[in-house]
Amino acid sequence: MSSSTERTTDGRGRTTGSVLSGLAVAVGCVLFLGAFVWGALLYRPYTVPTDSMAPTIAPGARVLAEKVSGSEIRRGDVVVFKDTTWGDLPMVKRVVGVGGDKVACCTKKGLLTVNGTPVEEPYLQGDGPASPIGFKAVVPTGQLFLLGDHRNDSLDSRVHLTDGDHGAVPRSAVEAGSTPAPGRSTASACSSAPRASPRFPAAPRSQGRSSPSSSRSSRAPC
Repeated sequence: MSSSTERTTDGRGRTTGSVLSGLAVAVGCVLFLGAFVWGALLYRPYTVPTDSMAPTIAPGARVLAEKVSGSEIRRGDVVVFKDTTWGDLPMVKRVVGVGGDKVACCTKKGLLTVNGTPVEEPYLQGDGPASPIGFKAVVPTGQLFLLGDHRNDSLDSRVHLTDGDHGAVPRSAVEAGSTPAPGRSTASACSSAPRASPRFPAAPRSQGRSSPSSSRSSRAPC
């Protein structure tokens, strides 16, 4: 009687262990699928076919960018946007001006200015001026002024200055974006040379935004 009871108990133990093991596997699968679905909802992949954002993002790099609202975007952010004036495909550029800003280039030292304040841009391709051509623009309210990091080979807001919005695009055109962390380039996994983030002057009060030099983690892993 005693040995029979022990065998029955052992059998139940093995059955309980199998059930717990199955539950653990099921929970693991649910968590994995949940994380996968969450990632798919939060991030979108983009391919950058040109070198207009070099060296921050290399030509042909595939960037996984976080979906964000255009209202969250600040100066210094790298964004993915789509505007029919610029073409039918999503484009990747850096925000250098927001609504109300006066953007101009260049100073005697070859620097871009925002509201009269020179901006150091250590992420730019090469050691030349911030733009090979001079320009001035006032960014309309609710718009963004966008430039590529490779200023000698980027079709950006400068080539659309004669458009109705002075080369700017609406915040609503932004599909995804990334904010550079201090001391690290945006989408640094796509870049072979991490660089320091820029320091822009404070945004106009109407925008309600602070300088992108404040701490915030990168949103465009590659």
